[in-house]
Amino acid sequence: MSYQALARKWRPGVFADVVGQEHVVQALSNALDRNQVHHAFLFSGTRGVGKTTLARIFAKALNCERGMSANPCNECSACESIDQSRFLDLIEVDAASRTKVDDTRELLDNVQYSPASGRYKVYLIDEVHMLSSHSFNALLKTLEEPPPHVKFLLATTDPQKLPVTVLSRCLQFHLKALQPDQIRRQLQTILKAEQIDFEDESIDLLSRAADGSLRDALSLLDQALAYGAGRLQASMVRNMLGTIEDDVIEKILQALANDEAQTLLQVVVEMAERSSDYLQALDGILSQIYNLSLYQVSPGILRAKQAEQPWHAELAATIGAEDLQLYYQIGLIGKRDLALAPDPRTGFEMVLLRMLAFKPDSGDNGRTKARPQPVKERATKQVKPDAAEVSAGAPATPPKPGPGPRGDNTTVQDRGRSYSAAEVSTELDAWWGLVEKLPVNGVVRELAMNLGLNDISKDVFNLILDPSHEYLYDSARIELINAEIKKLGVNVIIKVEIRKHDIQTPAQQQLRLREEKLRAAEQAISDDPKAQALMEKFGATLVKESIRVRE
Repeated sequence: MSYQALARKWRPGVFADVVGQEHVVQALSNALDRNQVHHAFLFSGTRGVGKTTLARIFAKALNCERGMSANPCNECSACESIDQSRFLDLIEVDAASRTKVDDTRELLDNVQYSPASGRYKVYLIDEVHMLSSHSFNALLKTLEEPPPHVKFLLATTDPQKLPVTVLSRCLQFHLKALQPDQIRRQLQTILKAEQIDFEDESIDLLSRAADGSLRDALSLLDQALAYGAGRLQASMVRNMLGTIEDDVIEKILQALANDEAQTLLQVVVEMAERSSDYLQALDGILSQIYNLSLYQVSPGILRAKQAEQPWHAELAATIGAEDLQLYYQIGLIGKRDLALAPDPRTGFEMVLLRMLAFKPDSGDNGRTKARPQPVKERATKQVKPDAAEVSAGAPATPPKPGPGPRGDNTTVQDRGRSYSAAEVSTELDAWWGLVEKLPVNGVVRELAMNLGLNDISKDVFNLILDPSHEYLYDSARIELINAEIKKLGVNVIIKVEIRKHDIQTPAQQQLRLREEKLRAAEQAISDDPKAQALMEKFGATLVKESIRVRE
């Protein structure tokens, strides 16, 4: 017996087997069970989601010899004939190949005759939007007042091209694109029934590549089985699809976070050796940027979707939320322009380099990054240390010895010298200095910026978070902040309490300082002789909202 494609072999035969279209199945089932069937139905939706399949099942339900119901028997001659495409009273028309008005008139000439063997004569017109305007006019009168023994089932991928006069005479059902989880479950069911061994990751890859179409997923599954000689392994599926592994995406995002252009280009070289599909690679990067953005909002969302990777926590803390938004936008535009590039690899590399070139400095509220200095200049230039700097090296001005505000004697080590936690916090303006030097970004930095220091007890900073910022709180983020403080050489931990308070937080301090600088800048411009001359001579006015303060 010849091989039958999986998409045909596993085509649903009853409404219960249809995947992901419960809203349509329920409406059709109720109409059949109550014997209130409209004369014209329009099924719309993207390719491979079940439009003609539903129409065929509906035709079986209308003509089943055991009675009209939502559960055709699939055993009588009418059901078997419809499954085998030889039922005389089911007239299937491909509108894409019969667009002329003469074809439509010839089709409608037989509408008046009674069914040959079934209960209803069913006209299934696929891709109905391809009919010409004259064909629609010829169909319109019959569609409005058909004989009682005729039902019209129309299917289309583009319902907007149908005349409103036709749309108004049909019951319209829009079939949804399937979610990857729905496709994944169906593929697993089919593979188990076919007794084919598979790796879960290979099913995930096929589910995402199907783009919402179950038929496309089954076609890709057939292709993957042929490619792997009956085996379904993730590495083979990835090679077939041209997709890149998650660890390659991790390298790319890590290189973006660290401003490592050479690493990015080396990763592209490795991708070229594997003949990767650069368009799909951009899709993979965009998907992981989306996952990182979700993780910054709430890690639980990714865990619920079973999409969390071990490296999400680190990158979500390293890459700022504004950087992720910029990467995503550049990636989307890059996808659009990839076909215009001299070659796909060049276009892909330019997208990654563009992400680096336009990356803002997340530590200064969106300020544009300074142009990197040549290596020789960086090696010789003396950098003046900040007075409030906390790092593995000694501060520019060591803190003055003396008892802390609570007499704490807990010490921290810095180049062999011991300082108490109270001394460190006093020198660093109690919490603000530590926050300034924490190497975290995104939602973790937002959390740290909105914590106010209540008191210091031995080696513990007791911090308070206002309930209005409770959405930022997560125990994993607190642990990450504690770990980064320890890396700075300060052996203290933080504990957070959520309640109302009037303590000034680093975020409030930053806002206050910026407002002071903005007022000073505004006054400086107003007092500037050149600005005053412009105002007097041309009637110019100072637009305060346009003033930007350099940090």
